[in-house]
Amino acid sequence: MRDSNTDRTFNIFNYVFLTIVALLVIYPLLFVISASLSNPQYVVSGEMWLWPKEFTLDAYDKVFKNQDIINGFMNTLKYTVFGTVLNVVMTILAAYPLSRRDLKGRGVIMAFIIFTIFFSGGLIPTYLLIRDLGMLNTFWVMVIPNAVAVWNIIIMRTFFQSIPHELQESAMIDGCGNFRILWNIVLPLSFPVIAVMVLFYSVGHWNSYFQALIYLQDQEKFPLQLILRQILIKGQTDDMIQTTSESFLAQQLSVEGLKYAVLIVANLPMLMLYPFLQRFFVKGVMLGSLKE
Repeated sequence: MRDSNTDRTFNIFNYVFLTIVALLVIYPLLFVISASLSNPQYVVSGEMWLWPKEFTLDAYDKVFKNQDIINGFMNTLKYTVFGTVLNVVMTILAAYPLSRRDLKGRGVIMAFIIFTIFFSGGLIPTYLLIRDLGMLNTFWVMVIPNAVAVWNIIIMRTFFQSIPHELQESAMIDGCGNFRILWNIVLPLSFPVIAVMVLFYSVGHWNSYFQALIYLQDQEKFPLQLILRQILIKGQTDDMIQTTSESFLAQQLSVEGLKYAVLIVANLPMLMLYPFLQRFFVKGVMLGSLKE
């Protein structure tokens, strides 16, 4: 069947429009990468706009020699790995019972859970609760308060409901209990949605800084994003720039190079994670958002 003139025009418009959108998305990333590898003088003057000029790794050398950034990177790695594991386990344990037809009152329980999306205690009551629980300035304050997300429970519950109920009934006839059904039947069939949850939660933990800003006082426990916030916003680059030997202009150029280098350092791990989970992403979200 041949496409009509209207269809061809529509396809051409789509290709042009999507190409423009792709360029708008890709160009800032290429610019940041090139700027981090260029002489900062060309970046400040505007001479570098796409490809690196006077290739240099000085900015990365200063970044990786800064102990605060190394500590922040390791702290964020710990918060992300442990927090994501806890998040996924809690989400599964909450979503699976709510997906079971034989759970009495699951509609009421789900209503209470959804209620928390629209109403919360607020920042100050939450801070007082964290303080009374003794979690201020501890490792646990970065993982426990956000141990589960209601929206992710809904996605995973809907995914579990899409698994044929007959499989679970057959397992129960063979003598399987609830935990064995979950472990041996439900979870092996749920890898796409689990991959989506891992991506959602890990990106959230990796990019989190506000929680650390509120609850942490010891800089040794700061995550990477909070360290980078100090560098990018507050300009706290004294440890990486030799202020006694560099002129003011040289200091400004060093700061400019550092800004782009720390952006790459902060985002590279998540950019590396996404390609491994991308093939499960669309399938997991769509199956978890539709109910037959």
